[in-house]
Amino acid sequence: MATEPEARCPRCGSPVDRMQEYCVECGLRLHPPGVVPALAQGWRRRFRWYPGDWIWPSLLALLIAAIAAAGAIIWTRDAQSASSETLVGDTSPLPTTVVTTPPTTAAGPTVPTETTKTGATTTTRRGPRKLIEWPRNRSAWTLVLASLPISSSRQAAVAKAKQGLDADLSEVGVLDSARYSSLHPGYYVVFSGVYNSLGEAQDAISEAADAGYENAYARRITPAR
Repeated sequence: MATEPEARCPRCGSPVDRMQEYCVECGLRLHPPGVVPALAQGWRRRFRWYPGDWIWPSLLALLIAAIAAAGAIIWTRDAQSASSETLVGDTSPLPTTVVTTPPTTAAGPTVPTETTKTGATTTTRRGPRKLIEWPRNRSAWTLVLASLPISSSRQAAVAKAKQGLDADLSEVGVLDSARYSSLHPGYYVVFSGVYNSLGEAQDAISEAADAGYENAYARRITPAR
């Protein structure tokens, strides 16, 4: 039986152990660091021959290929099983629900209308939009849209009130503040609405603001005695 030759340092020729990392005589590093050298050293300890460092990448590639092939086989079997379950399962059609949305039409401004019946035919026509007078001897709440000095003339106040009608506000009119004890004299007041309470008047403020009268405010109108 042949004996394994004694290992020696390749630099100085001193005897070294096969597991020795450095030569104690010249300090040469006998086994470079790394995974491949460690594997190569283990191979040499177990076998008499060593094919070369190329063996490790080849073995790794074979291992990866085997794992990939096993995963592909498992995935193919699962896919076939799922396909078979789908074919055998319930094939009745799913119930469908049809939602029908009625056509919508844009809402136009609210305009007073008059209905006239002639025999079996009913016709509707637009009523006139006119300024109103403040109810005689009535105390109530209203929205003040604008206040114009008497010097501006009543025609200017009427023109301002008609703008409120065009903005689709209801019960628009003009009053002389001198005839009402709750108002300062010397103004034409453009108002909108006749309300029984402060809450009703305040509820209408947002409608006036949407019509362009952001400064409209609620005020009680009391006729002078």
